[in-house]
Amino acid sequence: MTTPQRNSPRQKELLEAAYVYALHSGISELSLRPLAEAIGSSPRVLLYLFGSKDGLIRALLARARADELDQIEVLADLRAADEGTTSVARRLWRWLSDDARRGLVALWVESYARSIMEPDGPWGGFARETVNDWLELLAAGRPAEQHGTKAAEAECTLVLAVLRGALLDLLATGDVARTTAAVNLQLDLLDGARPHREGLSP
Repeated sequence: MTTPQRNSPRQKELLEAAYVYALHSGISELSLRPLAEAIGSSPRVLLYLFGSKDGLIRALLARARADELDQIEVLADLRAADEGTTSVARRLWRWLSDDARRGLVALWVESYARSIMEPDGPWGGFARETVNDWLELLAAGRPAEQHGTKAAEAECTLVLAVLRGALLDLLATGDVARTTAAVNLQLDLLDGARPHREGLSP
């Protein structure tokens, strides 16, 4: 293993190119030679810049998470004060289900699964970090006095599970209309049940 040459302009340039490649080709079966050929580099240069294949994968996962966090920041800026978890979820689903994001969300799902299956590998921690990121965004839509309550935590977890399940379906079938209808149905049901649910003790 070589010592990675961090933060050099060439490393940043190749990381962006490798990220575009991963969005189209995936990351779990990443091979250095085809990647290097596709982005105009060589396996030796990639190993020099990132230290190892695992180092490159970690850099790509960090790059994917940076995109995720940027979107969370955008959604947080757009939300109205105390607009509610389901309103945030609807906006989040519109973003996730956009055809332009298909490569990105496929990469997230792929990395999420590998993180669970190989917790000690370069993917380690990605799934947990992603769950925490989205739960934090969903919780931010609630009134401050509800933050940290068991009822709020349960609702955010349920909404995230609905979005994640619909996203897997969407990636498998490409059926935006059906999955969107299912998401909206579940969120409508949550909205209708809220008065009773909000009465739950923390």
